[in-house]
Amino acid sequence: MAAAQFLHGVEVIEIDDGPRPVRTVRSSVIGIVGTAPDADPLAFPLNKRVLIAGSRGEAAKLDVSTGQTRAGTLPNAVDLILDQIGAVVVVVRVEEGVDEMATLANILGGVDGETGEYEGVHAFLGAKSELGVQPRVLIAPGFTSHRPQGVIGRGPISNQGSGGTDGSFPLAFTGGTGEGAAGTFTVTDGKLVNVTITRGGRYTVAPSPDFSASAGLVGAVTTLALGAVANPVVAELVGIAERLKAVIVADGPNTTDTAAIQYANDFGSRRVYMVDPGVKVARGGNIVIEPASSAVAGLIAKIDNDRGFWWSPSNQNINGIVGTARAVDFALGDASSRANLLNEQNVATIINEDGFRLWGNRTLSSDPKFAFLSVVRTADIINDSILAAHMWAVDRNITKTYIDDVEESVNAYIRSLVAMGALIGGHCRADPDLNSPASIAEGKVWFNVDFTPPYPAEHIIFRSRIVNDYLEDIV
Repeated sequence: MAAAQFLHGVEVIEIDDGPRPVRTVRSSVIGIVGTAPDADPLAFPLNKRVLIAGSRGEAAKLDVSTGQTRAGTLPNAVDLILDQIGAVVVVVRVEEGVDEMATLANILGGVDGETGEYEGVHAFLGAKSELGVQPRVLIAPGFTSHRPQGVIGRGPISNQGSGGTDGSFPLAFTGGTGEGAAGTFTVTDGKLVNVTITRGGRYTVAPSPDFSASAGLVGAVTTLALGAVANPVVAELVGIAERLKAVIVADGPNTTDTAAIQYANDFGSRRVYMVDPGVKVARGGNIVIEPASSAVAGLIAKIDNDRGFWWSPSNQNINGIVGTARAVDFALGDASSRANLLNEQNVATIINEDGFRLWGNRTLSSDPKFAFLSVVRTADIINDSILAAHMWAVDRNITKTYIDDVEESVNAYIRSLVAMGALIGGHCRADPDLNSPASIAEGKVWFNVDFTPPYPAEHIIFRSRIVNDYLEDIV
C-alpha cells in the first residue's frame, strides 16, 4: 500500500530481498545421435529429441525387429550406456541414407529450411526447451572415428582472372566426387588473390572451385588438393558443445597408435575427450567390436551420480565389455607402455588392470588450463549453475542490498561446494571498478567469481633410496 494512503487497521508488506540458494544443474545427461532403421517410428521419430530415463524398456523400441542382429548404431550404443548406469539419455535418430555419405549428411544435419527445426547433431540444441534437460556429454558412436579424405588446400593460382567484384565471397564447388567442402575467396582489383578452405568435406575426387557464381570473376584458375581432414562430425559438434557447455566423447580411428595421435592433433578444443581403441562386447553369442564412446559416456554419468561431477572418470571400471579391439599394454611406472604413450598425446584408452578401466584424464585442449576433463566439467557446471540460479536477479533495482544478496547467494553456493570437496576454494565479489555510475546507469552490474577446482592425481612420485640407518635396529 502506498505510504500516503489512509488505513485504519493492520497491513503486511512482504519483503523479498535476501540471497537465494544456488542449485547445481544436472551434469550427467547424455546426448546421442545415430541410426536405428528398425526403431518404432512413433517412439523414435526421425530428427526428434526423445528422452530415455534409464529404462531398458524405452530403449528396446530402438529395435523392434525379430532378428538377432540389431540394425543401425543406436540400439547397441544405448545398451552399452545402460550397462554403466540408468542414465538420462537424449536420443536423436536420423535416417540411414542410401550410402555412407548420405548417412553422414543426415548425422551432420542442420536446420530444416521449411520448418526451421534442428536436424542431426543440431537437434541437441533444442533439448532444454523441449525436454527440460540439457545434454552435457555428446556422442555419435560409429561416426566420430574416421579421418576422411577431403579438401585440405589449393595449389598455386595459375590465372587470377578478371572482372570480379572486390571483396571476400563464399566459394562454390563443381564436379568431383563427394560433398561438404566450404571456403572463401578474395578478389582485389578484379582479380583472384586468395582462396581459403574452411571445411574439407569428404571426397574421393577433388572438386573444382567456381569463382563466377558470387563475384562474377571470370577466367580464374587454381586446383584443389585432397588429404586427410578432421572428423566432420566432431568438428560440427564442437560448436554445439560450446553452446551447451558440454563435452564430446570422440572415438579414435581404432587402427594404430600413430593414427590415434594424428586424429588427436586435428583438434585443440577442451570440449573433445578422445578414446582409442574400440571395445569388444558379447552380442548374441558373438564377440563384436563397438565404439568405446557410449561406454565412456555412461561411465562419466555413473561417476557424476556416484561421486560428483568434479571427479575424473579415469581409473574407473567399465561394465559390459570383454576386451579392447587391440591390446593396450600397461604397467604402473612404465613410461614406455602403450597406455602411457597414448595418454601423453592426450588420447584416453582402456586398460585391463583388475577389470577393464578407462585410463586418461586429458582433453584435446590446446590451453593447458583446461587440460583435465574434470576441470573443464567442473567449470562448466558451476558457471551454468550460477547463471541458472539468478533469473530472479534480472531486472531488479541495483541497490547495495541487491549487490549483497547476489554476492551471498554465490558465496553460499561456493561454501557448499568446498564442503563437498568439489572446490578447493572460491569467492564472489562485486567489481568496484567496473560498477561505475555510468555502468549502473546502463543497467549493468559486474560480479567477479573465482574458484579453484580439485585436480586429479595423475602423476604420483615416490622417492625411494636404500640407506644403512636401520641396521642398528637388528642388534
